[in-house]
This record gives sequence, C-alpha cells and structure tokens, in this order.
Amino acid sequence: MIITQEVHDISTATGTMRTYLYRPDCDGQFATIIFYSEIFQQTAPIARAAAILAGHGFVVLVPEVFHELNPIGTVLAYDDIGKDKGNADKFAKRLEDHDTDTEALVDFARSLSFCSSNIGSMGVCIGGHLAYRAALNPDIQGAFCLYPTDIHSNTLPCDKGNDSLSRTGDIAAELVMVFGKQDPHVSSEGRKLVYDKLEATGVKFNWLEVNAQHAFMRDGDSRYDPALALQMYLQAVAFFQRTLK
Repeated sequence: MIITQEVHDISTATGTMRTYLYRPDCDGQFATIIFYSEIFQQTAPIARAAAILAGHGFVVLVPEVFHELNPIGTVLAYDDIGKDKGNADKFAKRLEDHDTDTEALVDFARSLSFCSSNIGSMGVCIGGHLAYRAALNPDIQGAFCLYPTDIHSNTLPCDKGNDSLSRTGDIAAELVMVFGKQDPHVSSEGRKLVYDKLEATGVKFNWLEVNAQHAFMRDGDSRYDPALALQMYLQAVAFFQRTLK
C-alpha cells in the first residue's frame, strides 16, 4: 500500500507538539496508531517503522515526546550526547504531561476525515512505556509495548500514586508486552513485577519474552535483529487489525 506523509503542529496543555503523520494514499477511513518514539524522538528508524505500519492500512501519528523541552523538529543523535540529553528529558517531563499529550492526539485523530474512531498505541523503549501509559486513556483500544522501560522502577516524575505500574488496574485496553531477555534496562525481577501486577489487576494482556537485547527493533543498530523485528511488525499489524475494528 502506497502511503503519504504530513507534518502537523498540535496544541497541547503544555505547548505546541509537532506530530508526523503517515497514512495510506487512498480514500477511506483508517484506524489510528499513536506511535511513541525512543528518547531520541523521530529518528530515521522510527520514521521507517511508522511507514511500515501505515503501509498496512493505518494512520500513524508520531509525536515529539519531549516537545516542551526542545525546539520543534529536534532529533537527537544516537550518540552519548543525544543519549544524555534524551535521558535528561525523560526524567524532566511528568507523566501527567504525557497524559495530556495523548488526549490532544486522540482529539486530533478524531478531527481528521480519514481517521475512524478507533485508536491504539505502540512504542519502543520509553515509547513502550508511553504506549502502556496511553492505555489509561479510555479512548485507546489496544497497546503494543516493545521493551518498555521505567514501568517497573517508578523512576519517571509524577504525582504520588499516579505512576504507571500503580495505575495498571485502570487500563481497559488489551495489551501486548514484549521484552528482551538480554535487555539490561528491565531485569527479570522487573519483568516479573509488571507481569504480576497485570495478573493481579485482571488486565487483558499478551506477554512475550524473546532472546534479544534492548533496541532490537532499531535497524542500523548493532543490536538490531531483522528477523525478530519483522515478526513483531506482523504481530502488531494483526493485533491492531483485531482490536481496532
């Protein structure tokens, strides 16, 4: 499926958020996937991932997750300087501000003639956490979370008791949780903590642990696993085709 790309600047409670839109280049209405990036924002691998999803019949929105903390259009490099800046941003932005970003993205999607009312979330790394967090929004019907960080550790700033793990029981959407067993950012103990919380709260979820390192989806990285990445894309497409009917 041929796709087209657009750039939109969306108003949020904390300022203007640049959002990159990918969609099928044909008439019709399509379900929306909010795709949350890594700390580096929309890098080339993230853009390619969004294009792959859009080519399977979805509108994909890629917001600049730290829009309050950087000039519009900022892309951080995959180097130590970029990593340090991205991690600083991660620990500076409150989860409540991510929540209002999600609300703005939902409203934006539903204002577009080519978007249906069905919306899901997906993300990698911190974006996997944000996809999980987005599922607290009742308008999100499914979330595909790839190696999400900081859920187990409650290290992102937020009001007391409003961290994502504590709020798990408020999730109504179906989840897919994917972790790499060789990922140093989420230990086996951390994964068990998240799994047990999901089980205890009765959230509908699918759980997958794979033999992979952190960022195994990022093409061009030394940790990239092309075969496994393809498997994840196919699973995500099938998941959203089912949950975003």
